[in-house]
Amino acid sequence: QVQLVESGGGLVQPGGSLRLSCAASGIIFSISAMGWYRQDPGKERELVAAISSGGSTNYADSVKGRFAISRDNAKSTVYLQMNSLKPEDTAVYYCSARRTYYDQRDFWGQGTQVTDSA
Repeated sequence: QVQLVESGGGLVQPGGSLRLSCAASGIIFSISAMGWYRQDPGKERELVAAISSGGSTNYADSVKGRFAISRDNAKSTVYLQMNSLKPEDTAVYYCSARRTYYDQRDFWGQGTQVTDSA
């Protein structure tokens, strides 16, 4: 079955950096679209960044210029480099995979907590 395992979350000081990783299995990673979402308690889950199988990226306006999504197809891993973190970036971050080559179904990881210590 499809598994997405996130890592790299934690507590960070304002202005600090973190890199999240998401290792995927059970899908053809190189031709799947990948993304990072986040959710605060009481709020809807929102897209943070996405990367297509061809490497095209898009970002939420709130993170443009601070966050960068990338993928390593050889490792079946997607990354989210987060710089200049702000208190409003505090949330649970979820990795997603879309099986674009088959049924467009979305899969989710278990989430990793990112907390700005401000």
